[in-house]
Amino acid sequence: MSLSRRLLAVAGAAALAVTAVGPVAGSSHREAPLITEDPTADNTDVYAFVNADDPSTVTLIANFVPLEEPDSGPNFYNFDPDVLYEIHVDNDGDARDDVTYQFKFRTRIQNKNVGGYNTGPVTELTDPDFNYRQTYSVTRIKDGRKDQIGSNLRTPPANIGPRSTPDYALTAAMGVQTLAGGTKVFAGQREEGFFVDIGSIADLAGLRPSNAAHIIPLAPGAGVDGLSGFDVHSIAVRVPIKDLTRDGEEHAASSPMATVGVYASASRQRVRILSPDGNERNAGKYVQVSRLANPLVNELLIPIGMRDHFNRQSPRKDSQFEKFVAKPELAALFNKLYPSLSDIQEKDRQDLVGILLTGVKGLNYTGNVKADLMRLNTGLKPNANGACFAPSLSKPANAMPSRLGVLDGDLCGFPNGRRVSDDVVDIEIRSIAQGYGTFLEANFGLPNKAVNNTLGDGVDANDAAFLPQFPYLGTPWQGYSHPHHHAML
Repeated sequence: MSLSRRLLAVAGAAALAVTAVGPVAGSSHREAPLITEDPTADNTDVYAFVNADDPSTVTLIANFVPLEEPDSGPNFYNFDPDVLYEIHVDNDGDARDDVTYQFKFRTRIQNKNVGGYNTGPVTELTDPDFNYRQTYSVTRIKDGRKDQIGSNLRTPPANIGPRSTPDYALTAAMGVQTLAGGTKVFAGQREEGFFVDIGSIADLAGLRPSNAAHIIPLAPGAGVDGLSGFDVHSIAVRVPIKDLTRDGEEHAASSPMATVGVYASASRQRVRILSPDGNERNAGKYVQVSRLANPLVNELLIPIGMRDHFNRQSPRKDSQFEKFVAKPELAALFNKLYPSLSDIQEKDRQDLVGILLTGVKGLNYTGNVKADLMRLNTGLKPNANGACFAPSLSKPANAMPSRLGVLDGDLCGFPNGRRVSDDVVDIEIRSIAQGYGTFLEANFGLPNKAVNNTLGDGVDANDAAFLPQFPYLGTPWQGYSHPHHHAML
């Protein structure tokens, strides 16, 4: 067989593998067939981290509604009043909810006889010119007991433009609400904080910086953030650590009670009834239609035919998916597409099972129950910049966070929770390829295969600034002027 035909044969096999695995897309942005058709219920990202400005508190963030174009008027994106949004916490390692925060939204149109989302500049959440408003309630459930801790809370408007939302950052900040016991909440539009080169990765697992090493080579190039210029809708809650732990106390990092597991979900009622007059009503029990904890698990590891099934399952039933984590198709795909890489173990990947399904022993282990939860060791306290490097690295006390998190010795980063600046794409690509780096090799015995520990998509940071304070995700792009406009000029 000629060299060209051998290349085509290998490429064809790789294409079949990509079809089976699905594209390595953004973190749960369009990750499963059914939820793709239901964007207001689609989880996109989950974040969980100890706050640098008050290490006795934790911020939990769940994003929904992927790929929001900023200039989406006159009907701007909103939360769906028919969806039950939840953030769940397991604090005893059994993958069952111990603390849950429920968010339920209500839409109010101030004047149904006008056509506009707003009728003038909106500078306050109660501005009379703000016509299409949303409010929400927050209910905390602990050990089965419900307690509504917030009601009639207001969401900010969409970031429309200089005439309609002239000082958007200030107006949006009014959406941060402080509840009893020091809990803070925010719900509203935010800048899309996930950064990834979707365009290249979805094209036969291409990594632009490594283009020349691909079995179908292209010229190497810098990564392109495929989510640049988009917005999302975020639900954020900042709570005392004591509100999450099983005994209501803070614990040292070495204690099993310091680590909690987090995931977010969206649920709809079983029955939807449409009326000819344009109205609808819903009935029946709520059914979970989307869930998310660790980024990229569903679209990276779960076969395409099971992804909506995965979305409907509780984490306590995740042992059924362990086989896909322990034998990741992407590992075999990398071996085929990048022959110059160090050979990647394709079976019995207990390293990935630990990172994604049980936590890592000595870091954030929660026991033998296999569950896709974002595990956060609340006993690991960050410095004022949000980092907590291992003492053996002798980093200065004010060291900045590493985008590679635990792979780089920064124990306050992914996969110990997730900060908004963590480069989870590069972290997970290197984990799949067993290029864990020298820190994890020396301290946790994980493999550090040469070349593989340099892999990445070439997008190392977000395209917009994060906020230094709650809710941390940046100001959403403005409809009047945003990067997608600039690209067309």
